[in-house]
Amino acid sequence: MGRRRGIAGALAAVLAGIALLSFTGPAGAVEPEERLSDPALETRAREISRELRCLVCQNESIDESNADLAKDLRLLVRERLTAGDTNEEVKDFIVERYGAYVLLRPPFKAETALLWAGPFTLLLLAVIALVLTARARVRHGAPEPAGLTEEEVRRLEAIVAAPEGRDGREETADGPRNNAKT
Repeated sequence: MGRRRGIAGALAAVLAGIALLSFTGPAGAVEPEERLSDPALETRAREISRELRCLVCQNESIDESNADLAKDLRLLVRERLTAGDTNEEVKDFIVERYGAYVLLRPPFKAETALLWAGPFTLLLLAVIALVLTARARVRHGAPEPAGLTEEEVRRLEAIVAAPEGRDGREETADGPRNNAKT
């Protein structure tokens, strides 16, 4: 009974830890020395940083990434905001330098069509390949299994013909010993 309580207690602690972690938001990677003294500008900088992709981590925003390039981009965003740029001007400046890929949600335009259509195109190609492969297997049928060699047929017949419990193995004090010739 004590062991069950110990396991139940450990499980409860793990579940409580997971529950606590699920209620916390991303801490972000913004270091104290990066923060602006003006709370309004800092809020704008954080909003912009959450929309820009870390080019090192690729699926993280620069607000969440600890990469050196992400830190440089966060500082650049704050520098541009301090200089008086609007949010759109800051994003346009960074897109001009790094391309539309730097945006976590790039706008749908001719130059970003591949970013938007690429995953769906790959999925469609994968489905087509699976369908064609399945059709080819149905059309040609499964390959015939290789038959047994003459030696394998003889060994199989000897095993089947042996009295029950005798398959060419002899019991010894150390366990079964194979007397069959291979």
